[in-house]
Amino acid sequence: MIEIRDLHKYFGALHVLKGIDLDVEKGEVLSVIGASGSGKSTLLYTINGLEPVQQGRVVVDGVDVHAKGTDLNKLRQRLGMVFQQWNSFPHLTALENVALAPKIVKGKSKAEAREIAAAQLKHVGLGDKLNVYPSALSGGQQQRLAIARALAMEPEYMLFDEATSALDPELVGEVLETMRMLAEEGMTMICVTHEMGFARDVSDRVAFFHQGVMEEIGPPSQIFGDPQSEHTQKFLANAR
Repeated sequence: MIEIRDLHKYFGALHVLKGIDLDVEKGEVLSVIGASGSGKSTLLYTINGLEPVQQGRVVVDGVDVHAKGTDLNKLRQRLGMVFQQWNSFPHLTALENVALAPKIVKGKSKAEAREIAAAQLKHVGLGDKLNVYPSALSGGQQQRLAIARALAMEPEYMLFDEATSALDPELVGEVLETMRMLAEEGMTMICVTHEMGFARDVSDRVAFFHQGVMEEIGPPSQIFGDPQSEHTQKFLANAR
């Protein structure tokens, strides 16, 4: 599980995360919602060690992410991350993009890595695009390629940072469908999202962030049906 205790994060004088306490259980889907600048994405970056913290702890399966001796490269193999921009290598085919990390990071043979890559591309609905270059893929397909690339490392957790925000509206559905499939398969997921329908339908819990504070967390039925915080109420009224 992921345990976060009294987490504080500053960028200079800007206090971005203000004492976050959160547990995420194995197999749980947590959606994190809130206005831009509320600290949602920063939370994900502190979980996989991309951003240092000034106070508090992030513990993943007993490993303190920000402790001095922690091997972040090893830890990140358990924490797949999908960003807003898909960042694929333009000179590599879809298969080569996905096979790269298993080969370099996990030491798989070229044949093994390609086998893993082919299986994960098929998994996300890109089985017919193995030898296609990213420039020939739609935005939705490129984001599914990014998901396949993360899955190829066989992570125990998936962190999604606004995975659909850079997509044209007609392409959003195919990426959300892939995320929904992973949730149904039991993948532990933390999804920073502005897709309220996804948060409502797929999440086990929803957390609302406001100005660096987790104001409210609960099942979707409570957050969307009976929000307690005035800020949550206002945000959801505007989001509909």
